Amino acid sequence: SNIVLDELDKELERRGHKFVRYADDCNIYVKSKRAGLRTMASIQRFIEGKLRLKVNEKKSAVDRPWKRKFLGFSYTYHKEPKVRIAKESLKRMKNKVREITSRKMPYPMEYRIQKLNQYLMGWCGYFALADTKSIFLELDKWIRRRLRMCLWKNWKKPKTKIRNLIQLGVPQWQAYEWGNTRKSYWRISNSPILHRTLGNSYWRNQGLKSLEARYENLRQLS
Repeated sequence: SNIVLDELDKELERRGHKFVRYADDCNIYVKSKRAGLRTMASIQRFIEGKLRLKVNEKKSAVDRPWKRKFLGFSYTYHKEPKVRIAKESLKRMKNKVREITSRKMPYPMEYRIQKLNQYLMGWCGYFALADTKSIFLELDKWIRRRLRMCLWKNWKKPKTKIRNLIQLGVPQWQAYEWGNTRKSYWRISNSPILHRTLGNSYWRNQGLKSLEARYENLRQLS
């Protein structure tokens, strides 16, 4: 792509366009929708006519920068835009986490945490370029809730739940009340009782790594 499309780069530079390209993925930035439509038609003619390549029209569009993505990233809509993670990238990431933390799969908790760490640390290493720190904090909270759901299901019987809650410091009467609840696994995972006993420090001790901490560390090094 870099060899073949080098000619495209030179053509865009000759025309004075602001653009970014990686392999066959290219975004061109202009001041208006009208200019965008005109530029898109002109560049498509150049690519297909001069370079003898086919433009994928289904993936090509003229739109606001924050409504498009590039290499998994996008922008916020503010006057001074920030780099953010594209919605499609977050969706794929959450689907992977759901796969690892599926309560239908009888994985040991150690295995789930190991797989999460392997995937999430690499994922964060790539997306640490994003300026939106809050999303990493929210993802940490969501992942811990997914794990609480899995652990609650693993405990299965009410007597096991009661015993484990007492071991975590819950008063006996409260452990009995929550251990016998009929609420769904997902709902219980966000309950005050599990949020307090299976919070940040618990999962840190279990070996779960934090996306937020990884993000902060990478941003300081960059």
